[in-house]
Amino acid sequence: MKKAESKEDLIYEGLDSRGVEESRLLYGNNELTPPKRPSIWNLYLEKFQDPVIRILLVAAVLSFVVSFVENDFVETIGIVCAVLLATGIGFYFEYDAARKFDVLNALRNKIPVHVVRNGQVREVPCKDIVVGDVILLEAGDEIPADAELLKTENLQVNESSLTGELVVSKSVNPLDFDDNAPYATNCLMRGTTVVEGSAVARITATGDRTEIGQVAREAAVLTNEKTPLNKQLDRLAGFINKIGYSVAFLAFVVFTVQGLLQYIPSVDVWGGDDYWHVFGLMLKNFMMAVTLVVMAVPEGLPMAVTLSLALNMRRMLKTNNLVRKMHACETMGAITVICTDKTGTLTQNRMTVSYMQMTGEDPTLLDEAIACNTTAFLDEARTGGVGNPTEVALLLWMQSHGADYMEMRRKAEEQARLSFSSDRKYMATVVTSAVKGCRMVYVKGAPEIVMELCSGLTEDEIVQYREQLKDWQIHAQRTLLLACKEVEDEEKDCTKIIQSGGLTLLGLVAISDPVRTEVPQAVENCLKAGVQIKVVTGDSTGTAIEIARQIGLWNDSDDEERYCLRGMDFAELSDEEALLRIGELKVMSRARPLDKQRLVKLLQVKGEVVAVTGDGTNDAPALNFAQVGLSMGSGTSVAREASDITLLDDSFSSIVTSVMWGRSLYKNIQRFVLFQLTINFTALLVVLVGAFMGTELPLTVTQMLWVNIIMDSFAALALASLPAESGVMSERPRPVGQFIISRSMWISILGYGLMFVIVLLAMLWYVERVDGVNLYELTLFFTFFVLLQFWNLLNARTFSTDRSAFSHLSECKGVLVVMCLILMGQWIIVQFGGAVFRTVPLSVLDWGILLTVTSCVLWIGEAGRLFRRIIRNKTE
Repeated sequence: MKKAESKEDLIYEGLDSRGVEESRLLYGNNELTPPKRPSIWNLYLEKFQDPVIRILLVAAVLSFVVSFVENDFVETIGIVCAVLLATGIGFYFEYDAARKFDVLNALRNKIPVHVVRNGQVREVPCKDIVVGDVILLEAGDEIPADAELLKTENLQVNESSLTGELVVSKSVNPLDFDDNAPYATNCLMRGTTVVEGSAVARITATGDRTEIGQVAREAAVLTNEKTPLNKQLDRLAGFINKIGYSVAFLAFVVFTVQGLLQYIPSVDVWGGDDYWHVFGLMLKNFMMAVTLVVMAVPEGLPMAVTLSLALNMRRMLKTNNLVRKMHACETMGAITVICTDKTGTLTQNRMTVSYMQMTGEDPTLLDEAIACNTTAFLDEARTGGVGNPTEVALLLWMQSHGADYMEMRRKAEEQARLSFSSDRKYMATVVTSAVKGCRMVYVKGAPEIVMELCSGLTEDEIVQYREQLKDWQIHAQRTLLLACKEVEDEEKDCTKIIQSGGLTLLGLVAISDPVRTEVPQAVENCLKAGVQIKVVTGDSTGTAIEIARQIGLWNDSDDEERYCLRGMDFAELSDEEALLRIGELKVMSRARPLDKQRLVKLLQVKGEVVAVTGDGTNDAPALNFAQVGLSMGSGTSVAREASDITLLDDSFSSIVTSVMWGRSLYKNIQRFVLFQLTINFTALLVVLVGAFMGTELPLTVTQMLWVNIIMDSFAALALASLPAESGVMSERPRPVGQFIISRSMWISILGYGLMFVIVLLAMLWYVERVDGVNLYELTLFFTFFVLLQFWNLLNARTFSTDRSAFSHLSECKGVLVVMCLILMGQWIIVQFGGAVFRTVPLSVLDWGILLTVTSCVLWIGEAGRLFRRIIRNKTE
């Protein structure tokens, strides 16, 4: 504890102990309310919101009623197992991702803050700061809460977490106020950091009332925005509901009426005990209707989708995409717009010397000027530094060509220093030079100031240098001049030395936050894939447009008024006016956090599927409201908490990879839906027509559970394991309202399904035509049905392509393994299933004939694909 006046003779009493308590009671502690997370139990219950799971639950209840009457619960147990497996797998993978995310978001230690209380300076934890506290700030300090400046000394603040600006000058002088700045020049925001200078400020807002607190609150709002896949599964569930229950009800009515018409005329139903026969007839028909419902419902679909998403979560993690919400895997494939911030996402979030034009003949003198005229240091790894980002950039440039700044700094004895100020716009240091062997003053600062202090420049050189500086500034570069002067007397007043003029120009410097090397190619890939890119940043319009140009988004012929919009202008537009502007918008500059959120909402109103990238707290509301929020692994905890996917390598190219995975995953899910609905369509018609033919149920519910749950889960793993196809990136995003079952899928389902039904019914009729069907023939029928689907899996693998089913098959080890497992599983069920599966063992000859005959399904598909290849080659 020390007297406040000992801190640079500043006298601020601050709050007394009573004032602190009163302020805390009135405004609360300086803590952000953590976002609400579902409990483990609620996280599991969320899995039951899946529409197909709900259909299965209804089917389970109906099956239970029938099972209770028959005292055989195998079917019910099978359906319940399907539900528990699908929900359990989904729960496990999301819970596992949440645990990994919590490790990534480990809480940091409480930051101590210098506060003036009772007229003395003391350290208190950040959370104990209250409104009205007077705080003292120095370079490197993080601003603990929103505050109003009382006094500044060359204060520069890093606001990149809120606006994207790495260095912002702050002042209490009204002449320095920037009316276009997102936040007032005399105000500080929580979460930003002091990069240079010092300040005294009074706290104006704490906790949730701070700007970052409001942003975090918006980031925690539940949006209830359904993913594209959820919408498609809702429609698919509704469609299956209508078909399954309609057919089941129709069959129940037809068979019940038919049975009653045959039975009632011959007996007196109500005159004796024969009404029990009527009840038995209705119960039998009800059981058949339940069987039809079970046949229609694809029990394996929820598990298949879950397995596909879970497998993709693991694969995407290997490519540095930590997926927190499972459906985000697929949603990435449907996005039509990416709203991205600039700093830390498109750029490296590190100031770098992009150009250094030396004007002197001695490069060692330039190195000494950089090493001595600075207050910055490099870190131990020599990849970053502490201090002003511009000065760190200069030290890193020195290191890049082999100079040791610390060695030069030790050899040169510092005698005087003049800190940078917004009034002077330069910094100067007087040293005893080890290079020149005399006293030297080194100066760096704004070109328009330093150049006026230099001598010995010709008119042509001045014109040339000014044109070079102007060109750099046009391309959003920060510019500096470095100069020096030999000091002949013992004068130590830097101001007097410099104002006397006669400086020698050493070099011109351009410094920028460079674009990440992989971004231009990634942006090009997105644009080719039909995905729009919109840059939304707190930077100035010039800087934002230049970055958009560097990444290939902005063309020199683009009209700024048409394609660019400032945040404050966007805020003044009504929703109707904004909707007309945002379609063509490429860049939004000077944007505040809620501007970005509003942009996302309006794009969704236009029917766009929006992904948002960001690393700062300012990005969190938009990350939350987008269909997919993509945060950077090095970003703020608020941003990561609001996102669906965290890019662990901070690479924009990982977004392109996730789009490719998402599109490929959707195609794989379509392939599985095609595969399973072909099975269910075939089974439904076979059972329905078989019942009309008066035969015993050709397929039992237990057999269908093997097909729909186990075999189809294997098929889902096989199709989900297919590698991502780079060709999907040349396609346009699929229409938002497009049904998951496309026209070509309908043709395939109905075509193959009807072919299977005709063959199976013909087989059923053939074996039944003499003495009825026996257990051996029913086993042949069941195995024939399964092997048709076995070969059709290869047809499903090549759906939406015209390549052969054997093309690159050796690379699809998952498909080969799964086909072996399906064949082995069917063999075990047939040979050892007995009464449970209503089977008897088959001979080797039987298996050989069945495999050969059913393989015709594959050869028919191959013939169709060969024909399409021939047509395509002719048209090309």
